[in-house]
Amino acid sequence: MGKKGKKEKKGRGAEKTAAKMEKKVSKRSRKEEEDLEALIAHFQTLDARKTQIVETPCSPPSPRLNASLSAHPEKDELILFGGEYFNGQKTFLYNELYIYNIRKDSWSKVDIPNPPPRRCAHQAVVVPQGGGQLWVFGGEFASPDGEQFYHYRDLWVLHLATKTWEQVKATGGPSGRSGHRMVAWKRQLLLFGGFHESTRDYVYYNDVYAFDLDTFTWSKLCPSGVGPSPRSGCQMSVTPQGSVVIYGGYSKQRIKKDVDKGTPHCDMFLLKSEEGREGSWAWSRINPSGVKPTPRSGFSVAVAPNHQTLLFGGVCDEEEEERLEGDFFNDLYFFDATRNRWFAGQLKGPKTEKRRRRRGRRAGPDGAGEQEQACGGAGAPAPLEVVTEVAAEDGTVVTIKQMLCAPHVAGQPQPEDEDSPEEASSPVVEPSPRSNAMLAVKHGVLYVYGGMFEAGDRQVTLSDLYCLDLHKMEEWKALVEMDPETQEWLEETDSDEDSDQAEGAEGGEEEEEEEEEDSAEDGSSEDG
Repeated sequence: MGKKGKKEKKGRGAEKTAAKMEKKVSKRSRKEEEDLEALIAHFQTLDARKTQIVETPCSPPSPRLNASLSAHPEKDELILFGGEYFNGQKTFLYNELYIYNIRKDSWSKVDIPNPPPRRCAHQAVVVPQGGGQLWVFGGEFASPDGEQFYHYRDLWVLHLATKTWEQVKATGGPSGRSGHRMVAWKRQLLLFGGFHESTRDYVYYNDVYAFDLDTFTWSKLCPSGVGPSPRSGCQMSVTPQGSVVIYGGYSKQRIKKDVDKGTPHCDMFLLKSEEGREGSWAWSRINPSGVKPTPRSGFSVAVAPNHQTLLFGGVCDEEEEERLEGDFFNDLYFFDATRNRWFAGQLKGPKTEKRRRRRGRRAGPDGAGEQEQACGGAGAPAPLEVVTEVAAEDGTVVTIKQMLCAPHVAGQPQPEDEDSPEEASSPVVEPSPRSNAMLAVKHGVLYVYGGMFEAGDRQVTLSDLYCLDLHKMEEWKALVEMDPETQEWLEETDSDEDSDQAEGAEGGEEEEEEEEEDSAEDGSSEDG
């Protein structure tokens, strides 16, 4: 009894400390938020020029991280909203809306009147009602130099059937924040954690809010038990039993003047609604078995088939007072809430050489399959390589390399060493290690878009798109590729740069929009 009392007292003490810090942050950041509010209002004036819905076919979106990627509940589409991009001097923030058509493998940009202001590190949740709705809460905006931050506390809904944005004004909701997490639970949105940062201070949260999708009202939940410490960027997912899991996340604390220490969390908690007591919730700590993810922040999360939670990528920082280096990941982990177990996602590799040969027989030139089967014996002619492209059902073009010994084959053969079939196959395709990427799952296929990694002092922001069939777990496919070497990187300058924010604001060419957005946007924390 005494032990439990101590725990609860400790939890209340942490809440008081967080409340004091929030008050301190709020006071110091009020002035800078007023400055940024004027800038945000300016951009909203530019957005107000959009008076009708315009959907335009386009090339894939520009590089970004800390955006949201959501699967349409009824159509074979993915919805990309917001995000940020840093070029070495400035960070661009976006409020663009892109639609990726999975079957056609095509992108379109949708301009809708009165969209939410530009932001990153927000949360977006799709619900099926009304033909599909995309709910967006919070996120952050920053000054051009990245020194001042504005954290949103607004709530928006995109009606997917009519392609219209609506701001939902409801009192009693969470304070302004980014890096929080939000899930759909029955007829509610549940929100946990996040952080708020000003020029000199910051505060992390571990509060829980519920938004009722029927009454459009917020309520703050006060679960019993000891829950997670304040954090952002954690995993939040709903279990098949109807509980909510919180895993990991990131927080930092000041250890001395102007020196902060970041902590990637590895603990896991269950938030459970108490039966027979509406609105009553309880925290409990859980210790899953299996192969757990290594410590990291900036990982991305999606719900895989069978209600398993999928965790991808992230970064583990090695921090010293004057230096910060990170190891970036591209690995997969699954959490099975039913078995309370983690396991690593292992790929089986591409189909066997035998099956590849069968496909080659169907798709290749006349007689190629039979000739291929005759290869490989002692004294056989030196094999030749033929590259065949086969269109899959989803429109993806799969390149198949065949080793043929026939002297007369179509295409331009190239000599190859007489080695094993494995060495003759294509190189392994997979997303590069990264943090803060966007994930979505549709029809059991995982899609990974964008994110970032660091190369020395340079931050590389990605615009590639990969997919992985989670039922087969065979191999990644690259749907959109990019060469990081081609990305412009500008060295930091000491002079302040002014830019004409009004140019290119009407939403025509993306390059023009980026110039307009250039001046308004910078700096989001890695733990978003």
